[in-house]
Amino acid sequence: MPEVLYKANPSVWRSHPFGALIAWLMVLGGAAIVLTGTLPLPPEAQQSLQLPDGFEPRWLGYGLIAVGLFQLLRWWLATLMDHLEINEDELIWTHGLLSKQYIEINMTSVRTVRVEQSLFQRLLGAGDLKVYTAGDDPEVRIRGLPRPQEIRQHIKRQSAGED
Repeated sequence: MPEVLYKANPSVWRSHPFGALIAWLMVLGGAAIVLTGTLPLPPEAQQSLQLPDGFEPRWLGYGLIAVGLFQLLRWWLATLMDHLEINEDELIWTHGLLSKQYIEINMTSVRTVRVEQSLFQRLLGAGDLKVYTAGDDPEVRIRGLPRPQEIRQHIKRQSAGED
């Protein structure tokens, strides 16, 4: 059995840094509204705010919690569906939760490995990876992988036939 050189799943935090932060703030803000039963506004702002009769702030809090948790759960499930494994002979990309898609690329057929990193991805140690074998379109596109430069080095080293 070939030795596994690298194994990873994309990360929610690394793939969606601002989105994850906003979703967590929605959950925490919603929890604060549910616990206190009031909107976190200064008293003069609450008095000037025209709320409909029978408005219950706790329902807004429950809504914020539900939307934030739904988005985090959706992203988390998406990261569980994606898995990259690099061994001595091939790169294996697995995608899917119930039905699976496998892409296996022989290391000797890799022509180009492209790593793209935004400023925030660089700060978080993540990046997007594209692997080209033939043609102009990449065989594999993977977002939010940790340590993308290490992945690129593994692929280039193995595709060149080094040990």
